[in-house]
Amino acid sequence: MITPVTFRDRILSGETLFGSWAGLGSPLAAELVARAGFDWVLVDLEHGAATEAELLAHLHAIEGTGATALVRPQSGERLRIGRALDLGATGVVIPRLDSTAEAREAVSFLRYPPGGVRGIALLTRGARLGTVGHGEVATLNRDIVGIVQIESPGALRDAAEIAAIDGVDVLFVGPADLSHSLGVPGQFGDPTYQAALRSVVAACRANGKAAGILLYDHASFEPHLDLGFRFVGLGADASFVVSGAKAALAAARAD
Repeated sequence: MITPVTFRDRILSGETLFGSWAGLGSPLAAELVARAGFDWVLVDLEHGAATEAELLAHLHAIEGTGATALVRPQSGERLRIGRALDLGATGVVIPRLDSTAEAREAVSFLRYPPGGVRGIALLTRGARLGTVGHGEVATLNRDIVGIVQIESPGALRDAAEIAAIDGVDVLFVGPADLSHSLGVPGQFGDPTYQAALRSVVAACRANGKAAGILLYDHASFEPHLDLGFRFVGLGADASFVVSGAKAALAAARAD
């Protein structure tokens, strides 16, 4: 029997994967973005308008397009990560971690025992609604995508160690948070910030993991790809609304 290629396999094989943030709190907006052809769409519960009560509708909307549905929970707590996975997220972006120890603990929440400490509830979407028995539940662990955000000096310092953790598949730079924490807020061309990006990419390459980042400026896409980022967010539902509205109005006024 041929084992199907999973989204996690695609990440770890080095494939370049493009995605988008979904933060408007609208499953329809998330579906529209996913239908544009993105490889993944992330539902943002940390800064976005959606809540856990609305997450299932978002996951259904994204999955129906063929895109992979990811979630950034409010925090890296066990309950928050577990809820996202139980509702059916393929992977979780874990925010606000500052050390290897914190990352190792958070990643343990992604997987069922013996690979982790995720609570077992078989009648959930994440456990395939009871179709997987107790003896096979640990096999679900291999497909779960673990993404750790690098957005603080501590996480940057420990980037290589974090990338070496089994279950961390992507180190994902948060440009705004990282630049502010480094004392160069929004100065994405600053040498300190650029050195931080190179450090993250190097940590990922050394450990066979993917470097990720969220970008909004189209002119920045190619330079970051050249630098080695392979898991790239190309904006968000909100930014697409804003840019589209501005472009339409500018075109009308130009006439």
